Amino acid sequence: MTKTLVIYLMAEPETPELARAAVDGGADVVELGFPFSDPLADGPVIRRAAERALSRGMRTRACLEVLGRTREAVPETPLVPMTYSSILEAYGWDRFAVDAHMNGATSLIIADLPAGEGPELRRVQLVAPTSTDERIRLAGEQTDGWLYLVTVAGITGARGDVSPALPGLVERARRLTDTRLYAGFGISTPDHARAVGAMADGIVVGSAALQAAENGPDALREFVGSLRSALDAA
Repeated sequence: MTKTLVIYLMAEPETPELARAAVDGGADVVELGFPFSDPLADGPVIRRAAERALSRGMRTRACLEVLGRTREAVPETPLVPMTYSSILEAYGWDRFAVDAHMNGATSLIIADLPAGEGPELRRVQLVAPTSTDERIRLAGEQTDGWLYLVTVAGITGARGDVSPALPGLVERARRLTDTRLYAGFGISTPDHARAVGAMADGIVVGSAALQAAENGPDALREFVGSLRSALDAA
């Protein structure tokens, strides 16, 4: 089965064009960051992107409008907003879910809402190397389409090597759930994509994609293409 490539972009006015470039480069899913002022799971690259987006007025309503325009730019591509529970608390949980889907969201990721909390909000669940077997099993039962494997017990960001904790997490998740497994956090090069793709069903690339996107759509398309080629060779 073809491995899935998920590319993370921050919600900003230019995002629809960047999403189109990412899809043209080979992205299967676009994850759309809704910026938050205190993003606990995010490293310096995504934090800077969030701060820039907030300084440009990217609040929840504006992000939803960007989501809608991104849906127009990539009509066939799954779009998954990723944010934090405080955003939904302020906007209204049910209202956010309805408005996100009305603007083209395929699912949601709420980075700080563990499996078992808010079960009525259908979303992609995250598990980490520190997650218990019970937590992984529950997340697998409740997740929406795929399970997000956080490869490290830490924040997002490019790293030199693939986390040594990932093989064990993949092995446990395979034993405890039948859902597809996409790994993220720290995956930043074609070599990483190839190595992780040999273990998981897909990869999520965030910080490195944002860095490429800073140089424009063509640079992002080329970078995503390099990941696509490596993932296909896994």
